[in-house]
Amino acid sequence: MWSALKRRLAQRTFDISSSEGYKMIAATGVAGLVLVLRGLGLLQGAEWAASDLFLRLRPSSPLNDRLLVVGIDEDDLREVGTWPIPDQVLADLIERLNESNPRAIGLDIYRDLPVEPGHDELVELFEQQENLIGIEKIGYEPGSKVDAPQVLKDRNAVGFNNTLVDADGVVRRSYLFLRDENRQFHRSFALKLALLYLEQENMTPREAPTGEMQLGTVVFPRFEAHDGPYVQADDRGYQFLLNYRGPASDIKTVTLQQVLNGEVSDELIRDRVVLIGSTASSIRDVFITPYSRSLLNTQKEVPGVLLQAEFVGQLLDASLEGRPMLTVWPELAEVIWILAWAWLGAFLSWILPSVRRSLVALIIAMLVLTGLSYGAYCLHVWIPVIPALLSLSGSTAVIVGYLAYLGEELRKSKEFLQSIINTIPDPIFVKDTALRSVVLNQAYSDLVGYPLTTLLDRSESEIFPQAQAEAFRREDEQVLQTGCDRETEETLTDAEGNIHILATKRSLHADGSGNHFLIGVIRDITERKLLEDQLKQMAAELAESNAALKQDANHDELTGLPNRKLFQERLRQSIDWAQSNQKLVGVMFLDLDGFKEVNDTLGHASGDILLQHVANRLSSSLRGSDTVARLGGDEFTVILPGIPSVADAERVAQKLVKTLSDPFELAEGTVSVTTSLGIGIYPIHEHQLDQLIHLADEAMFEAKKQGKNCYCLAQSTPNASG
Repeated sequence: MWSALKRRLAQRTFDISSSEGYKMIAATGVAGLVLVLRGLGLLQGAEWAASDLFLRLRPSSPLNDRLLVVGIDEDDLREVGTWPIPDQVLADLIERLNESNPRAIGLDIYRDLPVEPGHDELVELFEQQENLIGIEKIGYEPGSKVDAPQVLKDRNAVGFNNTLVDADGVVRRSYLFLRDENRQFHRSFALKLALLYLEQENMTPREAPTGEMQLGTVVFPRFEAHDGPYVQADDRGYQFLLNYRGPASDIKTVTLQQVLNGEVSDELIRDRVVLIGSTASSIRDVFITPYSRSLLNTQKEVPGVLLQAEFVGQLLDASLEGRPMLTVWPELAEVIWILAWAWLGAFLSWILPSVRRSLVALIIAMLVLTGLSYGAYCLHVWIPVIPALLSLSGSTAVIVGYLAYLGEELRKSKEFLQSIINTIPDPIFVKDTALRSVVLNQAYSDLVGYPLTTLLDRSESEIFPQAQAEAFRREDEQVLQTGCDRETEETLTDAEGNIHILATKRSLHADGSGNHFLIGVIRDITERKLLEDQLKQMAAELAESNAALKQDANHDELTGLPNRKLFQERLRQSIDWAQSNQKLVGVMFLDLDGFKEVNDTLGHASGDILLQHVANRLSSSLRGSDTVARLGGDEFTVILPGIPSVADAERVAQKLVKTLSDPFELAEGTVSVTTSLGIGIYPIHEHQLDQLIHLADEAMFEAKKQGKNCYCLAQSTPNASG
């Protein structure tokens, strides 16, 4: 599947007007429908359930030792004999707890009315117990409000314990602050207890740069009505999403009788937040949390006092340990997330048109999506998984159905193409975007030597030699990627081993349904290429002959050095360059002293050999940019282009005079000759080429007059410097 995926990626280009464009539009439509369903709240329950599942699968955070719940269970009620429990029993319980120095005590029991006996003792205790927090219920409906004891209200030692319950009955949010029907500001019971605990840590809430509450390093994101999966949720007050640390039942709990009987150690109470409340099932102060439900177990309801303890624990963990709160993405990011998965589903279906491959890719993508969402939840970020899964699977289903329709249209197109190309005498092939032959005419079959049944629905790598098949594939892909026509020449080996040279024109076409086809028309140009090769060989031989003739026309036949014609051409080029670059050009004329005696005594053959030795010595003594030429007889010239000064020319002259004064070894014996050398410098001695040559020649004769085996500089003409 992965090789097919890579091949399709390399072959496909996106065009909004093509079938691929329609597929992406369809995927966007699917995502839009999912977003509408989500906006109507129809996916809210499914997203809640997915979040609860992630929470249960996520490793629980270790519960700290800051909390203790004193639960009033059924045995305690039977022992006390009534509910609400009498004020005297409650007072005894608080006094007993206070002996062990808890940091805060939270009374999660409504006490708006006295329950004799012991009411006066309880009121006195409320007045004196500074670490005690009571509860109230803020009511928006008539008769739903429950006041706290006045003595606690006077001390501002009251927090409301209103609990937020989602439409499916699960508690996933909690309050920090709330205003009552009179717009009076109240703090939650859990927040009051947490702040009382944090007083000893010198930690107080402050306003974050975003305007939200911050405790320690953690900011508490304020819940909005449309956060995450929520749609038009009640967002009164300051709410936050709960980030459960684990099942609330894991919080350390003791009973009323255990505390009163002295069965609870001081260490279990000291320096903790102790919450007192009912855990008896008959009282029905219970709630459902994400941990309450599972597929294999019955629903387990959580007493309200344990739920309040969980709220307190989350606030303390965040402020003291930096444990993050649960957050959601901005709405725009969630929309892009859902659209991206819809496009991915369309993309996979587009490049893997096989239903089986698309299904496998869909399953893998759904697993990746679920894994990413779960991983984000483990990092305390709640991102939508159900809408993304619906977009992914929905777009895949739509595109697969569309491809099935295109497949039927493709079959009809193939039948039509086959009927057309069979009437054409040139070999023709038609390939799909996977580069498999879908339509071939009989002329193609005759060319390659295989029957049509062998060639159809197969790639060229299965038919032809690997190198040839690879060359065909490269050319095919070039046309698929660019969409431009392409004409090439290729080599093909047929079934009998004969090699053909082909001229192929490839072009890309689409039928009415948007299916793309690569169509190639072939001409066998084997005989023509053979004739062209013969003509090229003849032309090469002729060019080589002309080059040899040109070489002979410009070089001395005996020494191979440039002759007079080439010497003058190079001197002219050197002077033109020197004039543009402010440089000097040196021209030297050399004449061999004693050469006539060698010719007369040893013969002309030996003289010719001596001239060849002289030419070699001169060439090896100069730069590669210098030119040595033979003008005739024993007369040689040297061009020194681009020299910096006259002194440089003189150093070369001294070197050449010394080099030629060394004896030469001939078959007849050792021969010694010398040279007389004249130097002319452009533009110091002369600007004109012919006159410069004449001056150098005269300088050579002056060297002869001075005794030979030396050099002389030319004399400047009156206008040489002008």
